Amino acid sequence: MPRTRTASVGAVGRPGRQGVPEQADGRSAAPLWWVWLAAWPVTAVFVLSNAATPLYVLWQRDLGFSKGTLTIVFAFYIVGLIGSLLVSGVVSDRIGRKPVLLPALALALVACLIFATAAGVAALIVARLLTGVAVGAVVSAGMAAVTDVAGPERNRTAALLASCAMVFGAGLGPFLAGVLSETLPAPTVTVFVVEAALLVTAVLVVLRMPVRRPTSPAKGPWVRVPAVPRGSGRQLGRGVAVFAPGLTATSFVLSLGPSLLSGLLGTTSRIVAGGMAFAMFLTATGVQFAVRHLRRHAILAAGATSTAASMVILIIAVHASSAPILVISALLAGAGQGMGQLGGLSLLNAAVPPQRLAEANAALNVGGYVLAGVLPVSAGYLSDVMGLTGGATVFGVVLMSLAVIGGLVVPAGRGKAAEPA
Repeated sequence: MPRTRTASVGAVGRPGRQGVPEQADGRSAAPLWWVWLAAWPVTAVFVLSNAATPLYVLWQRDLGFSKGTLTIVFAFYIVGLIGSLLVSGVVSDRIGRKPVLLPALALALVACLIFATAAGVAALIVARLLTGVAVGAVVSAGMAAVTDVAGPERNRTAALLASCAMVFGAGLGPFLAGVLSETLPAPTVTVFVVEAALLVTAVLVVLRMPVRRPTSPAKGPWVRVPAVPRGSGRQLGRGVAVFAPGLTATSFVLSLGPSLLSGLLGTTSRIVAGGMAFAMFLTATGVQFAVRHLRRHAILAAGATSTAASMVILIIAVHASSAPILVISALLAGAGQGMGQLGGLSLLNAAVPPQRLAEANAALNVGGYVLAGVLPVSAGYLSDVMGLTGGATVFGVVLMSLAVIGGLVVPAGRGKAAEPA
């Protein structure tokens, strides 16, 4: 499950600036409860983003597909997410938040229907692809809408609520799915019926949300490849070098973690699988608050170290057939992703001018998700050939090596303290 820099939407809300809706037009500011409510669509869609995680074991049993195919299903989410990120932000700035959010929520509802009635791998792939598109739209338009509703005087509150909504949803999805699938009948149907109900409430919120269309739409291509200004490529490269392995580690836990728990470690509880993902995302969030005052190079070095340690412990877990050790590996993976994201965004924050920061943040996420899409897929197919132990071991060694390399490219010199998250 992709991580987005909220500071890039924190500047939204000034009248006529980069095509955002007017806020100083004589209208009274929206009450604070509306700011909280505006974050709900973000939570609802991010619940869907990882809700399928504990259910893959059931689909594998019922539909009879391999672990390699499972990682392909997971990777299509990343394809949809990256494709959506290239378009939805620009479209939202040009035509408004609601015209992007409502179709995104409609796609999410269609994805729920396909998940609930899936009779083959193709259906799961389509559902994951649509989920990725919806998440990409919400990452851009939804988080910006929270800031629009809050107004310029409450940008910090809006950024905090949008960030919490994203992380809470991403962690709640697998945990809720695990609990529902263990306690209620027809688990692959029940989970998505509940999620559809959450999405319907999100649609109602968007319809009533007090945001206006842009008055001065931004110019330029509707679709653009994210990049950084000349002279900032080195900072982007260092951020990607640490963030990408961390994100790949958490992606592996989401895609193959339930298979490891059930097939290799003898743990069949979907509540355990969902709880492991939930704890991983909470760790990714909490660690950023814990290290936010450290220097940038120290945060990145710690992120690389945590990811490398996660892979060492992953290898130990699969060879020792220990579920508790696997959970420790997942927590370290979450910490590695969190610190890699914070350090990378902090480097870009210091090097990139504000008018290009959102694009730079997108470039960081695209760089991370490319590796997160390719490597777990390779590990899944390798596991079909070598078995789970062999596939996870090779994956762990490769990703550990990449994390170590990432740590080595981090500058060891002095730097200013990282900005608050």
